[in-house]
Formats: sequence, structure tokens, C-alpha cells
Amino acid sequence: MNSQGEQKDLAFVHQMVGQTSTISDADFELYRNWIYQSAGISLTPTKKALVVGRLSSRLRELGVTTYRDYFEYLTTFTNQQERKLEQQRVINLLTTNETYFFREEAHFTYIQHSLFAAWAGQPIRCWSAASSTGEEAYSLAMLLDSHYPGRWQIVGTDINSQVLHIASQGIYPMLRHEHIPQVYLKKYCRKGIGSKQDTLKIVHSLRSHVKFERANLQRSLDDLGLFDLVFLRNVMIYFDKSTKQRVITNVASRLKNGGILLIGHSETLNGLDCNELQLLQPSIYQKRSNAD
Repeated sequence: MNSQGEQKDLAFVHQMVGQTSTISDADFELYRNWIYQSAGISLTPTKKALVVGRLSSRLRELGVTTYRDYFEYLTTFTNQQERKLEQQRVINLLTTNETYFFREEAHFTYIQHSLFAAWAGQPIRCWSAASSTGEEAYSLAMLLDSHYPGRWQIVGTDINSQVLHIASQGIYPMLRHEHIPQVYLKKYCRKGIGSKQDTLKIVHSLRSHVKFERANLQRSLDDLGLFDLVFLRNVMIYFDKSTKQRVITNVASRLKNGGILLIGHSETLNGLDCNELQLLQPSIYQKRSNAD
């Protein structure tokens, strides 16, 4: 049986029928402020069409007529668990996830030729901090499994629960294989059969070294432990300066002294307070050994 509150919520949804309207400037500001507070994502006024495009189908599913009504539903749903699920759905819809295997290949070359020797076969932990659908984490896993003699573990995190589900399954469209070196493709990927013939799956022996979980980079990350290597690539471009500062402070706190941070080639930490990080070369930073 539904509680009276849940019945009220359902009635609220069903009474709002008809076509989804366009979003007003005032309503866009509500979503803009909410996604900033929830995920640190800064939506410029030019992103109104993106919000409409990504949320309109959800409004139609619920029978909600206006974006203001949906926002009230999103933020005042009586059932707290259902409200959290709905809010996560919106975060999933409004976050951008673009990645591919062995993206920015120079970083993987640097890891193999500069870091493996420094690690000297010691057990290492690596973190793909904005892992999206997992291609970055599995690319690193292929490299480590093939060339690193010591034990290793990879943690992949993202704020988007939908992409984490894809990552944990390790199943991708066959077209995504083009950047995977042939030797890795044969060793670590299996072609689907029958109705799944257009897909590839990462082998279990590799997936067992990679763990995915949800994390908000703006908040405390202490539960993740410390890492020898962190990927934080192509994510800060979506943040304003204050959010970037929170994120880089939180992420740097998870680096071991002497640990390496990799950011996107088009990104920079200029203007941020991160004196504990020393620039080694463009997009590659090291946490100073005397850092707290």
C-alpha cells in the first residue's frame, strides 16, 4: 500500500498532463543552481537547449507539463528514497560523459616509460576520478597487466550512476575498439555472439582488478584511501573556479606523497591554490614529498 504522502505525490504527477513546454529563464536558473550545488556543474545560459533536450522525455514519462512543476516534484517528493533516485536520474541526464580507450595516449606512454621504473614493482593503487563508462580505467588496466611486474588495483569513480553501471559490466559497442592496440584487443576483449555480435566485453580477469563506485569530487573522499596515480582528465572544464578549487583540493588529498596526477592536455591548474602539486610537464603533476 502507498502511504498518503506517496499517493499525494502520484496525484501531483498525474494531474499535470499535456505537452512539455519550453523552459523559462527563471526555471532554467532553478535547475542551473540545483545542478551546481549537487554536482558542481556550471551551466551557462547557452545550455538552456541542453536542459530541455535531456529532461523533456522524463517530463513526458511522468506527465508533467512544465519544468517548474518538475523541479518542485524533483525537490519536494515526499518519499525521500524516491526523491534521491529522481535527483540521481537528473544528474545522470545533465552530466556529459565523453571518453574512449587510450584517450590522450601520451599519458599511457609516460606511465609505462617513467612511472614503472619509479614504482619498482611495488604494489600500487590507481584512481580514475571521472571514469565515465570505464574506458580510461580499463586502458590503464591493460597497460598494467601487460607490463607492470607488481600488484595493482584501479578504482574508478563518477557522479553518474548510469555510466558506472556500464563500466562495471565492461561491455561496449564494437565500434569503440579502434584505439585499443591489437595485442590488447586480442588479449583482453571478447567479441559478442548472436544478438551481441556488435559488442565487445572486457575479460573477467582484467575487470577483477578494477572497482567502480559513485563519488562526488566536491565532497570528502577519505573513504577511497590513497593512490600512487590519479587520472583527473577532461572534467574540470565543466567547473567554475571555486568548484575547481574544491575538487583539486579533495583529489590532491588522496595522492600519496610523490604520487602523480594527470589532467587533460587542454586543462590547467593555473590560478588554483595547489602548492603541494609540482608541475613535471604539461598536464602531469607530482605531489611534493614534503606535502602534508
